[in-house]
Amino acid sequence: MQTIGLLGGMSWESTVTYYRIINEYVQHKLGGVHSAKMVITSGDFAELAALQERGEWDQAAAWLSEQAQALQAAGADFMIIGANTMHKVAPQLTQAVKLPLLHIADATIAALHQANITRVGLLGTKYTLTQAFYKDRISAAGIDVLTPDAAEIEVVNSIIYDELCAGKIVSASKQTLLDLIAQMQAQGAQGVILGCTELDLQVQPEDVALPVFDTTEIHAKAAAARALAN
Repeated sequence: MQTIGLLGGMSWESTVTYYRIINEYVQHKLGGVHSAKMVITSGDFAELAALQERGEWDQAAAWLSEQAQALQAAGADFMIIGANTMHKVAPQLTQAVKLPLLHIADATIAALHQANITRVGLLGTKYTLTQAFYKDRISAAGIDVLTPDAAEIEVVNSIIYDELCAGKIVSASKQTLLDLIAQMQAQGAQGVILGCTELDLQVQPEDVALPVFDTTEIHAKAAAARALAN
């Protein structure tokens, strides 16, 4: 079994979910009392969120690279970033360490292709929804990406940072997210990507008529499968 290096704490709420899903996958595959070989770093997310808000992405890349170096020193065989937004600095990260990176968008693209999805709705932080690093990667795989409008993006971003990252589950916010998904369905979306690793705290597959592609679950299972591949 390979050792997974998880860059966590973005937020800790989703890191808990990663840890659970990865270990459930390993135990299901190997049985008994097996669990995953993992090393996890977890920085103070408030520091990173401030860098994101100020657009200081080089500093954010350096912040995360320090954690990646710690994973490498601890013996990880490959790494995953436990957040969609921070894949913006994936190129800098892979230059900072020699660890292979299992990209969250690539794992999600594989799931979309398997489901024959050609048009998908995307929810996530304002950085994920408005910048090219994530959407373009999916579009390049032949999948049309729909996003909310500018005002709605700000609403989703607030739900993520002000509520979910702080462990607050607000019922009215869930309905807001479900309404946005219905809106994208009316625009022809065949499925919806929960493109933030906290969104599964609010939206579950049974809540939505469309197929739900939960990036946290997809990424965690892909990491566990890679760890067991050899």
